[in-house]
Amino acid sequence: MIYADHAATTKMSRAAIEAMHPYMEELWGNPSSLYGFGQKAAEALSAARARIAGCIGASPEEIYFTSGGSESDNQALRSAVAAGERKGKKHILSSAFEHHAVLHTLRQLEKQGFEVELLPVHENGMIYPEQVADAIRADTCLVTIMYANNEIGSVMPVAGIGEVCRKKGVPFHTDAVQAVGHLAVDVRAQNVDMLSMSAHKFQGPKGIGALYVKKGIPLLPLIEGGAQERGRRAGTENVPAVMGMAAALEESLAHLKENTEKLFALRTKLIDGLSRIPHSVLNGDRKNRLPGNVSFCFEGVEGESLLLLLDERGICASSGSACTSGSLEPSHVLLAIGRPHEVAHGSLRLTLGAENTEEEVRQIMGAVSEAVDYLRAMSPLWKDKACGKKEFLLN
Repeated sequence: MIYADHAATTKMSRAAIEAMHPYMEELWGNPSSLYGFGQKAAEALSAARARIAGCIGASPEEIYFTSGGSESDNQALRSAVAAGERKGKKHILSSAFEHHAVLHTLRQLEKQGFEVELLPVHENGMIYPEQVADAIRADTCLVTIMYANNEIGSVMPVAGIGEVCRKKGVPFHTDAVQAVGHLAVDVRAQNVDMLSMSAHKFQGPKGIGALYVKKGIPLLPLIEGGAQERGRRAGTENVPAVMGMAAALEESLAHLKENTEKLFALRTKLIDGLSRIPHSVLNGDRKNRLPGNVSFCFEGVEGESLLLLLDERGICASSGSACTSGSLEPSHVLLAIGRPHEVAHGSLRLTLGAENTEEEVRQIMGAVSEAVDYLRAMSPLWKDKACGKKEFLLN
């Protein structure tokens, strides 16, 4: 099997697994208990919080554990707009290609009377600080722009966007689920007020994430109950998962430079190879993208059929976000950067990890090329284009 879907999830690292074991077999006490056995778990939880905070330039008291990126996004958005509403501010600024955890939350907030403005995305998959500066209003209560896009891999100029928001006095949240563990993140230097992350994107366990909230920004609980997470997230903390998350994040950052260099080389080779397929196009900026992300559209091909053929060859890939794999609609991300519906349906996302090899990349290139040729040969529409009855959309 060749696994090329690391944006969907990653294999847990050995370091994460080993960090979790003691808190499942030996130190399994409830960290809210007052007796010594429980307090040992509480001490580990506190230490892990500090370790994770240190990885993104935050303070321990600014880290709140959640179930993952979606919960973190929801809590950040709902908290920020509630604070804004108390001041009479109900305008929210975001982008058209955010993750559905953000977009669906914004849709619900619209029903509650908030005005949501989605910035258009440039064809190269970018949102620029100037766009944000021009769109911020006196009644803007929140700007939420993702750090790196989960489908096409484009990396936003987060520090610049954050600087604009800081000058305008507007809270800035970024969904950094695809970025943390793969890019150098510093919430202080990058002017970030709230940041979402998820452990299973950087070889930690599933079901655990965190929300960074700058000190002084009010945070509303989504889940009521006990006083865990300083009263902001009820429920007994998942200590083993937290320990695995801390270990995975530290290990990812310790090898960040060497892994990035390797992935850059593999990514370049894969992009060059797939670009040779006629009537194909790379989605997102060629250079300003996540180290292992390669996203293409192939005219005359259905993405689901392409994935099934690759699966027969033992290659795990995606046609977009794994969260929307059951949808028949084309990717909202690809539509946002201007891809026609017909082209957007023929998308393929390959996301590499440090364990992938050059030989695997060569196999992927060959398999994709053969699968695209096979599917096009079966398509009456493609035959019409090949003989000139219809025009190609991609040159």
